[in-house]
Amino acid sequence: MSNRTPMTGCLPAFGRHRDYPPRDGWVRKVYLALLQDHAALRRPDATVVLGVGKSMVPAMGFWSQAFGLATRDGRDLVPTDRAHWLLDDETGADPYLEHDASLWLLHWWLVSADQCHVPSWRYLFGYSPISRYSRTELQGRLAAAAEAAGHKTPARSVLATDIACLVSMYALRDHTAAGVEDELSNPFRTLHLLDPEPPAGGTADRSHGVAVRRAAGRRCSTLVQAYASLDFAARTAGPAPGSISLARLASDPLGPGRLLLTGNQDLRRALHQVADRHADLAVVQSGDGQETLAYSRQPALLAEEVLAAAYPGLRPQSDRATRKFASPSRP
Repeated sequence: MSNRTPMTGCLPAFGRHRDYPPRDGWVRKVYLALLQDHAALRRPDATVVLGVGKSMVPAMGFWSQAFGLATRDGRDLVPTDRAHWLLDDETGADPYLEHDASLWLLHWWLVSADQCHVPSWRYLFGYSPISRYSRTELQGRLAAAAEAAGHKTPARSVLATDIACLVSMYALRDHTAAGVEDELSNPFRTLHLLDPEPPAGGTADRSHGVAVRRAAGRRCSTLVQAYASLDFAARTAGPAPGSISLARLASDPLGPGRLLLTGNQDLRRALHQVADRHADLAVVQSGDGQETLAYSRQPALLAEEVLAAAYPGLRPQSDRATRKFASPSRP
């Protein structure tokens, strides 16, 4: 991983959200529309079907793909196994995204994807060497990372919209009536992964800077942290039973420690708790004294089992139609 540039594996997809962070109900609306017609977002009546303005339709399609809930089939979009697992009305884990775990899960899918649609997000959460930036400084770092990955350097105005979208998506606002209403329409703000920073002069303008809240992930479900750890292990350590060090899970730029903003001790505590309840998982010491997460079955399958336990009432995978959702690529 250390040889990868921060945006390696990312699409050069700067600003494709059209300035809109994912809003409440969007992924479900897209999922239901695509179940009826894979060309739903291209139809003239897409605004009527989705109940949004014209400029929001492509943004909704973008976010569904970015979360791995839809994939392209020619010009059409097709729901993925992951989307069925989460959003199906009858068998879905959380069709209305009522559980806090679902927002953390979607965040993980968004920033850890093998083909990441949001390179600015990947950089800020996974690779950023510091936690506080002025927006101008962050624009410069994003431009340099894009150039290092071989992407065409995005215009500063495009990077500015990415940063604005990041803040709108993850930073809590004021508690006025307008602020509360805005927060309800932007569900990821409840994760509070970012803080808007006032300028150095201390004025009331809180849109000037960005601060990453590196301990925010302590509120993430222990089961989602364990799922993300096994998902990461399956993609980096291989598909077979084995082990992965807790240090790597905590510090790798694409690991759960950084992308879920979980501190070392919080991640360690979560993995101990989950392993204590799962016969195929254990946290053990390796020969060199490092703690490792050991798994006696395929980590991808264990990841699915662990995640299912985060949703009370969800029928076991063996009782449902087999749907492997760790990879979103299959329609």
